[in-house]
Amino acid sequence: MKNYFRLIYFFIFINQFSINHLQAQQTEKSTASGYVKDSKNGEKLIGVNVYIKGTTTGTTTNEYGFYSLTLPKGKYELVASYIGYSPLIKEIDLSAGNVKMDFEIVEQDIQLQEVVVKAEADDQNIKGIEMSVNKLDIKTIQKIPAFLGEVDVIRSIQLLPGVATVGEGATGFNVRGGAIDQNLVLLDEAPVYNSAHLFGFFSVFNPDAVKDVKLIKGGIPAQYGGRLSSLLDVRMKEGNSKRFEMNGGIGAIFSRLSIEAPIVKDKASFIVAARRSYIDVLAKPFLSSDLRGSQFYFYDLTAKVNYTINPKNTVFVSGYFGRDVFGSGFKFNWGNATSTVRWNHLFSDRLFMNLTAFYSNYDYEIGFKDDVNRSRFDWNSNIINYSVKPDFTYFLNTKNTIKFGAQSILYDFRPGNAVITSNDIKSDISLDPKYALESGFYIDNEQKIGEKLTLQYGFRYSTFQYMGKGEAYEFGQEKPNTRRPVISVKSYDQWETIQNYGNFEPRFSMNLELNATTSLKASYNRMVQYLHLVSNTAAATPVDVWTPSTNNIKPQLADQFAVGLFKNFQDNTYETSVEVYYKDMQNQLDFIDNSDLLLNRFLEGDLLQGIGRAYGAELYVKKNKGKLTGWISYTLSRTERQVEGLNNGNWFPNRYDRPHNLNTSVSYEFNEYWSASANFVLQSGTPVTFPTSRVQVQDYVIPYNVEATRNNFRVPTYHRLDFSVTKINRKKKPNQRWESNWVFSVYNAYNRRNPFTIYFRRNQDVPLNTEAVRLAIIGSIVPAVSYNFKF
Repeated sequence: MKNYFRLIYFFIFINQFSINHLQAQQTEKSTASGYVKDSKNGEKLIGVNVYIKGTTTGTTTNEYGFYSLTLPKGKYELVASYIGYSPLIKEIDLSAGNVKMDFEIVEQDIQLQEVVVKAEADDQNIKGIEMSVNKLDIKTIQKIPAFLGEVDVIRSIQLLPGVATVGEGATGFNVRGGAIDQNLVLLDEAPVYNSAHLFGFFSVFNPDAVKDVKLIKGGIPAQYGGRLSSLLDVRMKEGNSKRFEMNGGIGAIFSRLSIEAPIVKDKASFIVAARRSYIDVLAKPFLSSDLRGSQFYFYDLTAKVNYTINPKNTVFVSGYFGRDVFGSGFKFNWGNATSTVRWNHLFSDRLFMNLTAFYSNYDYEIGFKDDVNRSRFDWNSNIINYSVKPDFTYFLNTKNTIKFGAQSILYDFRPGNAVITSNDIKSDISLDPKYALESGFYIDNEQKIGEKLTLQYGFRYSTFQYMGKGEAYEFGQEKPNTRRPVISVKSYDQWETIQNYGNFEPRFSMNLELNATTSLKASYNRMVQYLHLVSNTAAATPVDVWTPSTNNIKPQLADQFAVGLFKNFQDNTYETSVEVYYKDMQNQLDFIDNSDLLLNRFLEGDLLQGIGRAYGAELYVKKNKGKLTGWISYTLSRTERQVEGLNNGNWFPNRYDRPHNLNTSVSYEFNEYWSASANFVLQSGTPVTFPTSRVQVQDYVIPYNVEATRNNFRVPTYHRLDFSVTKINRKKKPNQRWESNWVFSVYNAYNRRNPFTIYFRRNQDVPLNTEAVRLAIIGSIVPAVSYNFKF
């Protein structure tokens, strides 16, 4: 607690120093600052270039659309430039002091008198410090052919370099050799622990409510921590502050509707978006009598309100609630709930604060009931987070932007509340809850050195306290890959510390501009993860359990190095990049053979920890302009583990290791009414563990891996083609508000039966023979039609 107060004093000191420094410089320089918004709906835009016309002096808007540019006193022409929008030039006079200037920029197909169109295209990928980053706006995502015609964030990012999954319909995604729990998925800054609906076929993010999606795979800024592999930052729309707007769609599997409108024009607005699937409704007439009560659907609700109190203060409140329900004679459901409150405050023209408080809860329930025998089983589990996070940005000058802040997260783990009832007699087999507190503070600086070199450097220091109330176990040492016995048990009171961890996490990035169209980038970051997903299945399931680092489970560590060459062609029409990376990982969680993970009080005795490594090269070519747009990415990579007691102590490939991964996504606009898109995916098969021998006992054959190898074979190569055609019904009159489109799509166009895995079974005709069976989750063509509208 003393360290926490010292941290607060440190930030107060930095804050006061910043303000005093600002005041001291007012006599020499002035600051232009403000927000950049979409002229059509008032949405604040992220990553807009704001610079002095004819120079390289400038900045970009932050995650909240705010920019600050400090210059010698005088008159300038400021340019706001953003891909997909017409650049806007405004004259500004800083002779008399600081000036507030907001920009409202216009999409390129709309022309207003105040807009100045320039020939220069966006080249932020060359000049920006970020590397190993992919951004997708919702307009790009909507063009990508989708499963059953439904736009989806998670399935879209799986087409990017360095991203893979273990198979079709698998929950989550894997980035540069990391497990799915090593991705920090944020929805308006609140973590989402299970990002999938319908066992992985759709994500929890409603596209009608999404504004911006950013995936960071390396060079992760110091303000983020807690995961090893990536950050998926999903930002919600703020709601149209200009006028009422309604969006929606009717598809083959679910329908959706969103409403956004101003509460006070240009000051306050809201958005509410909802979805509900209806597989259960469509299937009901075809179900037999014993299945008539089956449930199989999902729903979610997303909402956000924002209010600009005055030029220096804006507040946001957002939330998400979604659930999947599945059952036929039993109960099985799971879902996420998040809520976020944010306060943007300007202490001065150069000191910006975003204060965030969030709540996140992921839970699942399982239940069985037998009225005849008066028995039932009820089980629920969840992980709850509470957090406060102040972030500060200090625009020191045109050469330095300093960010600093802190965060504390309180975790409440409920690994299993389970009750068995037999003949009306109840037996409670619940596991004790677990509690933890994760805290951290960070500071970094983005510094321009001359005209060609930009550096970003800083550090994060994180602490983790595993706390009571509960019991902590000490396990004895046994032969590797065997269950360890409990040798002592110690009880702890509520909030009493059981185990402390602390880690220093340095971060560094560099951008060297070789010329106007070419840059060389490099990055290093150390990441620490204190949470672990306990799962030994091929793909994560909704009933997997999250557990904290304890006295027996060490936090995961990763050091990642990356170098990349970025090159644009034909006035930035084409973006190309080549990146190579190496990631060294420690304390990777694994399991003994035949481990018992469910409702196991002594689970830690079944866990193993080893080391991992991942390395590879990513090639990316993207076309931004013209009738034909899209990208091609190819990733050559390996991801391996070494765990004492597994695979005879040798390195073995992870379950999600795919050495070759080729993704193509293209879109072609025939005219203003018709467009077409296509995806092609080609990936190496994932590793699996096959038996190498068999044992025959009378008439039974038991497969056996005599060499004790792990992931010793691969399933066949995965490949798939999807395409879609969109018919757009555009506005025919200036005052017409209604727009709509029809999307006709085909998923898995040439009917490939891609294997999720291969398993073995006895041949029914010859019981002593064993046969291999290919399990395909989607083994046929999937056509779909969806209708989308906007008013």
